[in-house]
Amino acid sequence: MSVTLDDIRTAAVRIRDSVERTPCLLSRTLSRITGCDLYLKFENLQFTAAFKERGALNHLLTLDGEERSRGVIAMSAGNHAQAVAYHAARLGIRATIVMPRNTPNLKVRNTRQLGAEVHLEGEGVAEAGDYAHRLAAERGLVFVHPYDDERIIAGQGTIGLEMLEDVPDLDALVIPIGGGGLIAGNAVAATSLRPDIEVVGVQTTRFPSMQQALAGEPIHCGQATLAEGIAVKQPGELTLPIIRERVRDIVLVDEPEIERAILLLLEIEKTVAEGAGAAGLAAVLAEPERYRGRKVGLVLCGGNIDMLALSSVIQRGLVRSGRIVRVRVAIPDVPGALAELTRHLAEHRANVIHIAHHRTFTDLSLRATEVEATLETLGNEHTREVIEALRHDGYDPVLPANEVHPDERWAGSGT
Repeated sequence: MSVTLDDIRTAAVRIRDSVERTPCLLSRTLSRITGCDLYLKFENLQFTAAFKERGALNHLLTLDGEERSRGVIAMSAGNHAQAVAYHAARLGIRATIVMPRNTPNLKVRNTRQLGAEVHLEGEGVAEAGDYAHRLAAERGLVFVHPYDDERIIAGQGTIGLEMLEDVPDLDALVIPIGGGGLIAGNAVAATSLRPDIEVVGVQTTRFPSMQQALAGEPIHCGQATLAEGIAVKQPGELTLPIIRERVRDIVLVDEPEIERAILLLLEIEKTVAEGAGAAGLAAVLAEPERYRGRKVGLVLCGGNIDMLALSSVIQRGLVRSGRIVRVRVAIPDVPGALAELTRHLAEHRANVIHIAHHRTFTDLSLRATEVEATLETLGNEHTREVIEALRHDGYDPVLPANEVHPDERWAGSGT
């Protein structure tokens, strides 16, 4: 085994004065929704809003004076970049970071503000890594790999030590997987302390690289994902055998499931998680029977989500949960007809966000007009009540054919 429990304990002592010992708390509401006792490890409360500080700092603190003077370089989709930049600056080490071109602006801006020299190269982490290795050779820089490094893996494993100190009788850990550094370190820590604990990895359906590698299949990854922090095409050579030995299963989650998890964490826990950070909750929500009645630990591994992406997640989530809905209603094209419609909506506690007339693009009579109203409701059940009430009042409301209709799986999205 390349990383041991002693390595992780040594890392914990090494970094303890410079990273947050983040809380691991029971979420009563999410426990009710999922049917298990759900404990959240809030790694999004680190200074750079992600767990990556642990491994990056552990690596940097082991460099000798000559290596520090040369400077370091890393490739990253964002969180490792910020961690290396932040702690390198604290330690007086020059940092160069290579990030994929599609990295969210928030992560690029934060990395630069932390003092690193940033290069945007390649479509993904693998391509950025190729460029970073070339630059390291040209400049004599020390390479700090985001996941395939024993010191990185040991540093990330300190999360598992803390979780089992806080909740010693956890039955399962559900941990996101990109290159595998986070889950490898925590699998070593958790299964060394509790051989019976179940460790489950989570990847997206668009980037199932570790699952494919374990199955001996060719690695095929898809389009862009909201969970760009775990969108890694090449699993680690060090992490792969650890995961094969110590991780019980790897499950896949899709984009709508990740979006729902982000919204639930925001509404219920008042905490911001990026796509990768919410992947564990998405997995538990997708398979509730697997975890029912058990004590389950989730690592909210990061909170660096682009604000435009977060805004879209919120709006789409409100639509999916039936709290924002568009309806089309035909009304007579006479004075007072629109006021009468809005009066009916108000009586049934539907808040009008936007309303528009359509006289041209319709096949209605010239004596009628089509009104499209965007409404705010209390959720799926209230939306159905409003639609039925409009029908009872003599209207014929229609949901647009291309609308995302309320989804029953989102019925638990409220607080």
